[in-house]
Amino acid sequence: MKIGVVGCAGRMGQMLVREIAATAGCTLAGGTERVGGPALGKDLGLLAGIEALGVTAIDDPAELFALSDAVIDFTSPDSTVRHAALAAQSETVLVVGTTGLNPSQQAAIETAATHTPVIQSPNMSLGVNLLLALVEQVARTLGDDYDIDILEMHHNKKVDAPSGTALGLGRAAAAGRGVALEDVWQKVRDGHTGARPRGEIGFATLRGGDVVGDHVVMFAGDGERIELTHKASGRQIYAKGAVRAALWARDKTPGLYSMKDVLGM
Repeated sequence: MKIGVVGCAGRMGQMLVREIAATAGCTLAGGTERVGGPALGKDLGLLAGIEALGVTAIDDPAELFALSDAVIDFTSPDSTVRHAALAAQSETVLVVGTTGLNPSQQAAIETAATHTPVIQSPNMSLGVNLLLALVEQVARTLGDDYDIDILEMHHNKKVDAPSGTALGLGRAAAAGRGVALEDVWQKVRDGHTGARPRGEIGFATLRGGDVVGDHVVMFAGDGERIELTHKASGRQIYAKGAVRAALWARDKTPGLYSMKDVLGM
């Protein structure tokens, strides 16, 4: 399977290049960088710190989609929307790890999925997707007798908050309770907030240093507290999951899939 990478010279892009090169059953189709970027024309393997792969960085995403069976996108919301349109046009599998999409941008992803397989997840790691399933199960079992708060911490260069993974965990908890997260979430607490409403799902966001990603889901009841935790020590887990998703989608029909589908959960 020929897999392309958009944003191939970034930290995540380089990890994806290394993972594709090391994974049986796939080959690197190419990679893109921004127009005028310093990586253009350079070998993707050398950019990623491995041996030369004979594939150089280009600045035309349409060309990359034409060359690829699947493209992996961990870029920005606006870029991902443009890439989703190209994926739909070329019927190329699209793996989306981008977070921070607004409703109209998400709608564009869903439109593309009517034409081609799209795998989208706020987090591609196996551990986080197991956590998502556990959170939904615990929330369903405990009900709203327990308050739910989601604490997340990332490095100081992350631009969106709460993280896409934290929001995904919130949606899992809300699904367990049979409610929409948007109806019960509290993203910020400041000042004289009053008593906590029953059923509220709260978020707390920390940013600092080089933290890859820590997430804690707390269920606080009278007399006890249950905490489910995932801590990422490296970004390679996301690259492994994304490449696995691309390979899984090879023979799938158009539709919007998640890592739960990829992992058979």
